[in-house]
Amino acid sequence: MTDLNKILVPTDFSDASAAALKYACELADAMHAEVCVLHVVENPYPIGAYTEYYSPPQEFFAKREEQARTLLDAQLTPDQKERYHAELVLRHGDAVRQILQYLHEHGAVHLVVMATHGRGGVARLMMGSVADKIVRMAPCPVITIRVPHAHEPGSSRAA
Repeated sequence: MTDLNKILVPTDFSDASAAALKYACELADAMHAEVCVLHVVENPYPIGAYTEYYSPPQEFFAKREEQARTLLDAQLTPDQKERYHAELVLRHGDAVRQILQYLHEHGAVHLVVMATHGRGGVARLMMGSVADKIVRMAPCPVITIRVPHAHEPGSSRAA
């Protein structure tokens, strides 16, 4: 069996992602592994969609990044950051592309633990699934954590 030295946990700050992070930390404790928490700030105004009519002010994007950094920093306690030699990574762009790029840039990642929001039917067909794509394309094993009701109204937004 391969040593498990580093676990990547993509997060969208939802309850389901919190459950995935908790699971990853339990694995890290058992395997003495490091944990990397990654969040991707996606542009809600893709080029070519609404941008020809409206371009948000730069402050909009700066505020989104500031909020994401604050939430990312709060994902682990100071003790956990030290215990897991945690790396907190913020990237911009498409979530799937950025997660895969991180994995290819950091070959020392041995496992991905991420939430799946359990969408089915038309929602999955229309929006796709970040978790499904990562499972199919990641160069390492992926564990998906599904939290019942995480996709229902009132829960946090899925990436």
